[in-house]
Formats: sequence, C-alpha cells, structure tokens
Amino acid sequence: MLKISILILFAIFFIPLSSAFAAGSIELSSDREVIQSTDSILVYGTVTGVKNFVPLQLSVIAPDGEVVFSPKVSFDGNGEFKRLIHPPLPSYKIGTYTVTVSHPDLDTTARLQFTVAGTTLVKEIETIAPGMGDKIIYPGLEITAEALEGSNTITLSGTSITRDTDVTFSVHSPNGNLVSVEQVTPNSNGHFTVEIKTGGPLWSEDGVYTVTANQGISSELEDSVDVEIVKGKVIPEFGTIAAMILVVSLMSIIVVSTKSKLSIIPRF
Repeated sequence: MLKISILILFAIFFIPLSSAFAAGSIELSSDREVIQSTDSILVYGTVTGVKNFVPLQLSVIAPDGEVVFSPKVSFDGNGEFKRLIHPPLPSYKIGTYTVTVSHPDLDTTARLQFTVAGTTLVKEIETIAPGMGDKIIYPGLEITAEALEGSNTITLSGTSITRDTDVTFSVHSPNGNLVSVEQVTPNSNGHFTVEIKTGGPLWSEDGVYTVTANQGISSELEDSVDVEIVKGKVIPEFGTIAAMILVVSLMSIIVVSTKSKLSIIPRF
C-alpha cells in the first residue's frame, strides 16, 4: 500500500512538472542585423518552462564554423535575459555569424544570425606566387612620420580602423636598443598624432632608427617607418645646399613599407 501511494504522488507531481518543461520555449532577438567588424551587438530574449537556477548556454559561431564565444547566461524571474557580445580580438571576420541559445530542460534551440560588413582586422593570408610561400597582411593601421631638417622632434600620425585600443609607438636605435615608447588613443575617426623628442644619451648613435606602431593586446596590427638620426637630430644643418643634397640622399636609402613614408620638410 505504501509503495502504491508513493507511485501515485510521483505521478501527480513529476509528470506535470516534466510536461511544463517540455512545453517551454526560448525567444531570441538582436538590436541589429548588420554590424562593422569592431562593433558590439546586443542579443536578448525570453525563456519559459525551465528551472530558473540553471543558466542558458549561448554560443557565437563564426562564418567558418569556429565557436568564438560560449558563455553561460542567467535570466531573471520573468525569464528575460540579455548579453552584449563584443568582437573577438582583433575583430570579427567578414561574413555571417550565428548565435544560438539553449537550455538543458528544452529540446529546442533558439538561433539568429547577424552579418559583419566592412573591413576586418583579422590577419589574412595572401599567396604571393606558386612555390614562393605566403605573405601575412596586417590591414587597418597606417603611420607616417614628418620632421624638419635639424629638428629634434618627429611628428607621427596615422589612421586605424579600430578606435577602442591605444596605439603604442616604440623606437629602436640602429643597434636594436629601445630608446623611446609613446602611446596615443585614436579619435572617433580613427586618426591619431603624437610627437617624439630626439636627443640625449639614448639617441647618441648615428644611423637609421625604426619607429614601430602596434595596436591590439597581441599586436595584431603593426606598421613601421625609418628615420635617420645624426648627432641626435633628424637631419643636421650643413647649409642650404648641403642640406638639400642630404635630403635627396636620405630619401634614396630609407626603406619603408608600402603603407608608410617619412616626410622630410627642408628648412630654408
């Protein structure tokens, strides 16, 4: 008799509870359908018929099938949840991403898609020629350097397609020693400018100094430019004619990347 009573109670309480969970659902939405590669996107929704102490499982899947995020997401007493998804470093890849949300008590999974447009900061691989290997391209960051002849100030400027991360400049002497480090934050348009002072013991070596700009936690973006320093000055003054000859000579030996350049402004 006792066993029968237990079975009856089990049938009364367990079966309706299981049915309630089976009848649950998840609704999923986002604030935008198209974003740029460095934008964040808000996803939100409602879940019903599940245990409120068990979180939801959210996954973000890249266009190539890679799962870039897979966090647990909690919901309130009304079953409402939301999550702001930030881009993976250095940015989203171009293409269509899929977001899924599931719960252990439900057999169904909610999903939505959003499209990433524009330019990506993800390293791209370009085949140079058959048998010649591959070339890694670092898109999105460009710097230039300007200086007056005989000046002890180098003005560095440039643009980046990401505005949320500082650009770090490091200057190395001809023998490879680190002589200067500067940081600057791009403005809302991605532009930045910073000045570096030359001279002093660290700049005593004559020759070509390399200025390198890095951006990103793992320096995903990089560009560089070379500047020749003599006696702590960008270009020493040896008279107008000598200075102009030196400018022509300097411009012929400076090696820069396809994105970078050094502008020498003669002083007359």
